[in-house]
Amino acid sequence: MSRKTVFSSTDLPPHLGDRDRFSLWQDIHVGEIWSVEYRISEKLPFQAAIEATAVGSLVLGQMAGTIRQAARQASNIADDGNDGYLLLINRADTVLSGAQAGREYGVGQGEAVLVTAAEALKMIGADWNAWTNVVVPRAVLTQAFPQIDDRLALKIGAENEALDFLKRYCQLLETGPPLASPHLVTHATETIVDLIGLVTGAKGEAAELAGLRGLRAARLQAILAEITDSFANPGISAQGVAKELGLSARYVQDLLQETGISFSERVLEQRLQGARKMLSQRHNDAMRVSEIALINGFSDVSYFNRCFRRRFGQTPTSVR
Repeated sequence: MSRKTVFSSTDLPPHLGDRDRFSLWQDIHVGEIWSVEYRISEKLPFQAAIEATAVGSLVLGQMAGTIRQAARQASNIADDGNDGYLLLINRADTVLSGAQAGREYGVGQGEAVLVTAAEALKMIGADWNAWTNVVVPRAVLTQAFPQIDDRLALKIGAENEALDFLKRYCQLLETGPPLASPHLVTHATETIVDLIGLVTGAKGEAAELAGLRGLRAARLQAILAEITDSFANPGISAQGVAKELGLSARYVQDLLQETGISFSERVLEQRLQGARKMLSQRHNDAMRVSEIALINGFSDVSYFNRCFRRRFGQTPTSVR
């Protein structure tokens, strides 16, 4: 069954001052939702409202107010043990910026990013912000997409057609009557999980083409294939890929930008994933880390080590 819970600062005792109302609101939030350290605007009166609609094991949440910063550290993770994923969708004309998995992100209005409650995270916005959270238990999302952690903290563009459809589908569930049929609840949860796979690209290359059609989609597919084939080449560049495909470098960059992941980010991710795979394979134990880095396109071992640690939270040597 789906059900809605509303939690608002307007429900707090009116005689309390701003700071006391915020302190009480945060205590209730930690006790009933999850452990997060918030900071509020210094310029606007405290205001915060949450609407949470549970659909099976998923939660569709709406948050708005003068919450300027949210942080989750190791102590918060230990407090509640929450290890779910959150698809964060920015609904305001502000920018929500943060970092996780060694990546920094900044999402504007209509854009989204996937984060996890199982790792330290931080988000900073403006004096007033509004966002949507689609919360999915870790076991549910990793069962559907085992490599979902590879998609953490990657910006998802507002033009993404799957994201637009997910927004509208969630709105239907939030504003419509509660689902009573277990079969419909199961169908709704499976649909949302499948859409998150498409939105984030975890469901494969077809997902990244979801916002494009016709010739542009075909060209993007060719660009992605060229990057996959050539990422280990230290000299790979947008200009080189463009020349190979008979396109302009600006067109290649713009087309990739529409997917939310730039050319350089894609190449770096492919190289890091390739290196991690080789490092974890027993038959490569005799190879030096520098050799594996070189094979995957890194000409600077120090740079490789920094990028690897930032991306995976461990050194290349510790993976072996």
